[in-house]
Amino acid sequence: MSGSGAMDSFDVVIVGGGLIGSCLACTLAPLGYSVALIEAVSREVGDQPSFDDRTLALSRSSCAILQGIGVWPRIEQHATPIRRIIVTELGRPGRVELDPAETGLSEFGHVVEARRFGAALIRRMEQEEGIEIICPATVQQIERTGDSVDVNISVDAGLRRIKGSLLVAADGAFSTIRRLLDIPTREHDYRQTAVICNIVPEVHHAGRAFERFTPTGPFAILPHAGDRCGLVWSVDREAADRLMALTDDAFLAEARERFGDELGAFQRMGRRSQYPLRLVRATRDTSERVIILGNAAHAIHPVGAQGFNLGCRDVAVLAEVLATDRGGDPGAQQVLRRYSGWRRPDHDTTIGLSDGLTRLFSNPSWLASSLRSAGLIAHGLFPALRRRLAAGAMGYRGRVPLLARGESLRARQP
Repeated sequence: MSGSGAMDSFDVVIVGGGLIGSCLACTLAPLGYSVALIEAVSREVGDQPSFDDRTLALSRSSCAILQGIGVWPRIEQHATPIRRIIVTELGRPGRVELDPAETGLSEFGHVVEARRFGAALIRRMEQEEGIEIICPATVQQIERTGDSVDVNISVDAGLRRIKGSLLVAADGAFSTIRRLLDIPTREHDYRQTAVICNIVPEVHHAGRAFERFTPTGPFAILPHAGDRCGLVWSVDREAADRLMALTDDAFLAEARERFGDELGAFQRMGRRSQYPLRLVRATRDTSERVIILGNAAHAIHPVGAQGFNLGCRDVAVLAEVLATDRGGDPGAQQVLRRYSGWRRPDHDTTIGLSDGLTRLFSNPSWLASSLRSAGLIAHGLFPALRRRLAAGAMGYRGRVPLLARGESLRARQP
């Protein structure tokens, strides 16, 4: 599928039409940038692996970004507000209850289904004349000519060559663009797998999100539409196949035993899926006329549900940098430097917290378990610590982009 009219030259070429790549296209086109979005699979929602049955926890700042690019009104009616976050550790003392009222707000964010989110993005892109969607298509070669990037792509009709001032890699943790440009990564295999499904508990979630740390990784329950909840159960890789093979009743019984009685019995469940958990971070997020963002730059552990939100902030910052540089060259070196310099502190902090928590709560030593309990107890006792934790969870840490603050960007000057 492609937009009307063949366009061979663009301001920005985005490789990867998943949630982050599509969000970026929806953000840049209204600013006056011509955008090509290259995606390897069909744009039908059922074909796009990013538009699956996962439940996404969107921080408050991410919701503001989506509002600013015209996507939030399309998914708001299907979104469930997170009104409380409860953090515990299996078999250890300490309990932290985060209440958004302590920060003067009514919710931390919302939970949405990736499939509905994807459908909303497709409809939004169809309204923008400045976006050409090229799919199914795969990138074969990249050539940089000084003032542009030439991208050779394989499409159904054969080969096509397009040109862009800026190339953005948003093609996931196994990024083709990163490989073609020989950009190395730092990786850590947690040897964990996330088993994901929707469940219906006996007690209504009432907008509560739960994160219980266990020796095999976090066990999270997210509030979802109606009486459903999204379950994310991290286990040792060897245990994932066993959980996937259990009957529904046996799976629900084990899940409740792991979680406890706060939501009563787990009564029904949807289809299960599994994802291996690894930390993958590109050693740099820019190259000549290229920016790498989203999972292509940083695929992180789902603890704290910060991966997608980190990518949303990538989108908001790049859009603001380009909006500020109105009329300029979107692939200029100063644009890349401003983007990378702005994003680095957030990347370092968020990835460090995610990786540190995962390793800390997987450490069986007496010292580590004592530190974990002390940390939970301290956060439970002191409102200032809870407010700081809540602000980070909502995406309000460090320098916050305009879209995340609910402010708009000005369109590009011709």
